[in-house]
Amino acid sequence: MAVNNKNKYDEDFKKSLVSLYHNGKSQAQLCREYGVSESALSKWVKLYSTVQTDTGEVLTAKQVKELQKRNAQLEEENLILKKAIAIFTPHSSNG
Repeated sequence: MAVNNKNKYDEDFKKSLVSLYHNGKSQAQLCREYGVSESALSKWVKLYSTVQTDTGEVLTAKQVKELQKRNAQLEEENLILKKAIAIFTPHSSNG
């Protein structure tokens, strides 16, 4: 069965239910058939649903969230570096 000793579902089981959902089964139907809560299934749908980029790469919502977090971190670092350059770059004086 898909449940381990800690009463949690394995990742393959979660992905399978998300796939069934995207292929037309309702969340309510899946919850009844597989004995999972609606909140858990909703979370899995958000976590394991995929998006395809312009280059054809397929990413999960989790990967997109990680990329957004990394992008924000890099933007912050970039801003800090710009401020440091402004502070440490000598201003030229004419005259």
